[in-house]
Amino acid sequence: MILFTLRRLLGFAVTLLLAAAVIFYLLDLLPGDPAQFVLGINATPESLARLRAQMGLDAPAHERFLAWIWGMLRGDFGMSYTQSAPVAQLIWNRLAVTLPLAVFAMVISMAVGLPLGILAARMRGKAPDTGIMVVAQLGIAIPNFWFGMLLVLLFAVTLRWLPPGGFTPWHEDAGAAFRGLILPSLALALPQASILARIMRTALVDVQGQDFIRTARAKGMTMGEAVWRHGVRNALLPVLTVLGLQFAFLVAGTIIVENVFYLPGLGRLIFTAISERDLILVRGAVIVLIVAVTATMLLVDIAYAMVDPRLRERGAR
Repeated sequence: MILFTLRRLLGFAVTLLLAAAVIFYLLDLLPGDPAQFVLGINATPESLARLRAQMGLDAPAHERFLAWIWGMLRGDFGMSYTQSAPVAQLIWNRLAVTLPLAVFAMVISMAVGLPLGILAARMRGKAPDTGIMVVAQLGIAIPNFWFGMLLVLLFAVTLRWLPPGGFTPWHEDAGAAFRGLILPSLALALPQASILARIMRTALVDVQGQDFIRTARAKGMTMGEAVWRHGVRNALLPVLTVLGLQFAFLVAGTIIVENVFYLPGLGRLIFTAISERDLILVRGAVIVLIVAVTATMLLVDIAYAMVDPRLRERGAR
């Protein structure tokens, strides 16, 4: 297990380095001059040259890339030249919204999708199975931003149970902050819960036909006991992979949902930075998202190996 984990950690580091290089050089190739954008079209060549020097844009690309990597390793993501604040501080403040939003959405999708998938598998071919799969298909087809607007119309405008948007900082009122994340979390969780239900049903149906389930039945277990004690663990293997991919989708999906609900999260920060051509801020925010997604996939690989010992043996070889 130790060797398996070390190999995954090495792959994690290489992936982050390659992703950082792709982000840096692709943004560096974008047309336009950030200094010109900041100072405007009437800026003099002398002022543009001074601002480029302050931004470090006058140095070769490879030197700026190495300086950026070294700065991030020390916790220095640079200064945002549109907001005149440290990029690390801006990202940290916005993560207080984005991370809870993604975690809440993941918890809701698991709490809804996994039990429905198990129920559909146990009732295969019957009316509950058909109904759950129809609802799951609708959940996958409905865009989360449109579903979010429907939630606002129902729970905020009509029933007035929850706020339609905005966010109260956690340190001011934790209850209000939590209520402000309920509707966007539900909007993000709907398609993920639908996918989990379908994956869990398919995996559990396949497991029910395996020899070890028949052996457990022959020893006197009911089908429900055999499935719960022996089938669910094996069915979780593909579900774990889907969960890791879903977290990546949830983090990326916050960019749209945060704008729908006017949440001051990392998604809106990236959107604003792109519109203002704040490349330093865009690079820092995107690399944080990539670290979060890649770290989640690393944890999924380790969890996968813990569930299935064959992967540990294969990784050790």
